[in-house]
Amino acid sequence: MTVFAEVTGWIVVPIVAALFLGRYLDEKHNSAPWYYLTLTGLAFVISCIGIVIVAGKYIRQIAKENKQQKAKEKDERSNNK
Repeated sequence: MTVFAEVTGWIVVPIVAALFLGRYLDEKHNSAPWYYLTLTGLAFVISCIGIVIVAGKYIRQIAKENKQQKAKEKDERSNNK
């Protein structure tokens, strides 16, 4: 559930912020749709990078847990002999 929340946060927050900010700047500078499109594209890139960071963190965590589990199983087998 934590992974889902973090990934969703990396998707929603930058995209929603970019949509509102882009729309505001386009209205203020009468430049529609350039700020909107640029900021949305930038938010997409930021979201992708954030998702990769979160995924990498959890992959390393799972690998560490698997390594610890294998070491524990090996110790148990050697103690049973």
